[in-house]
Parts: sequence; structure tokens; C-alpha cells
Amino acid sequence: MLVLLLGIIILHIAVLVLLFVSTIVSSWLVGNNYSADLWQNCSATATSTWNCLSASNNEWLQSVQAMMILSIIFSVLSLFLFFCQLFTLTKGGRFYLTGIFQLLAGLCVMAGASIFTVRHPDWQIQDGSSYGFAYILAWVAFPLAAISGIIYVILRKRE
Repeated sequence: MLVLLLGIIILHIAVLVLLFVSTIVSSWLVGNNYSADLWQNCSATATSTWNCLSASNNEWLQSVQAMMILSIIFSVLSLFLFFCQLFTLTKGGRFYLTGIFQLLAGLCVMAGASIFTVRHPDWQIQDGSSYGFAYILAWVAFPLAAISGIIYVILRKRE
């Protein structure tokens, strides 16, 4: 039982790390001398220095920012609730509340990454840019958060 709990906690922390990295790191779109994320657009000048500007105020970009932040908040709340329920839940009880918050985190990541996928051509500065690793990490975090949430809903407290 201890190994199962440890595995669930490690999976949850891995999801949190993926969410933090994908939200903060500036690699959602990359190209030749160009990098963009949810917060700023950076491009290299002729002297090889990077010039970074704030991201645009598009409503769709703000919704992606909000979805990614909400996913982090829901995942942190889920981890906190798991530890609270671990010590207060009666024997045989299920971790429904923890699972619901983790599933909400997964849905927020999916919504944010989906909006970015559909709308980024409106925002893309250079031709030939491609998705960066932070964007891919967001998509990897989605199924892991969903799996983690399902595990929490199925999991029963034992002695």
C-alpha cells in the first residue's frame, strides 16, 4: 500500500512540475531567431541579442494563460486535499474530491492547449515556426493529470 501511495504522489508531483514548466518556460512557439510563449515574444537581433516584448492582449491568449494558471491551482489544491483526506477520511472512503480537482486540472490544460493550437496562426510572427517543448509538455501533462484524477477516484483508503 505504501508503494502505491508513493507512486501516486510521484505521479502527481510530476504533473505539477510539467504544468509549472509548460506555463513558465518561453518555448510554446520556436523558429529561426524567434521564441514565444504565453507571456512574451522574443526575437534575436542582428547583434545576436534577444529582444523580448510582452505577449499580445488577444482574448484567446489571455484565456490560454488563465487555463494554464487554473490547472496549476487545481492540481496544487488536489495534492493538498489528498494529504488532508489521507489523514481524515474514514476507512474504505474514496478520494472523490481529490480526483475531481485533478480531473479539472487536466481539463484546463486540455482547453488551454487546444485554444493555443487552433488560434496560434493568428499570432504567429514568422513563417516556419514550430511548437516548442513547453507546448508539448502541456499536452503530456493532460493525460497524466487525467490518469492521476481517475486513480484518485478509484482509490480507497485502507489501514
